[in-house]
Amino acid sequence: MLILGLDPSLSCTGWGVIRSEGARIVHVANGQIKTDAAAPMAERLAALQAGLAQVIAAHHPDRAAAEEVFVNKNPQSTLKLAQARGAVLATCGAVGLAVNEHAARLVKKAVTGTGGAEKAQVAAMVKVLLPGVAMAGSDAADALAVAIADAHLGHPRNIT
Repeated sequence: MLILGLDPSLSCTGWGVIRSEGARIVHVANGQIKTDAAAPMAERLAALQAGLAQVIAAHHPDRAAAEEVFVNKNPQSTLKLAQARGAVLATCGAVGLAVNEHAARLVKKAVTGTGGAEKAQVAAMVKVLLPGVAMAGSDAADALAVAIADAHLGHPRNIT
């Protein structure tokens, strides 16, 4: 089974594809979809949609997974995250790709053993779990962590 992990963000959405075969997981690909901070919101969301559509077309995942939305201290940041997440979920939905949602603490616990792990700990464990992987950046590492957690956790909630 191919699982597409997603770490949605307006500035840089991370993605990672793994193959899950029973308890065995193998890295397939990862990357980041960046948007121009100076571009209007509609163009940035369209860029996310187009970039993710290319990833889906190239890898044909069986399902996707994303972290549950969380509220930032800054309401504007929360709104931008929600808009980016909406674009990502709509892209998956448009091609009939089911998306599982996982709490951030659960993803961290599934990958590192503790729900309070820092980003660096998560990235380090992703490298251990996927030996030899070259990650495109911290957002791609987070997306791979979501995919790994989804492989272990299964289908807790389908949101498409």
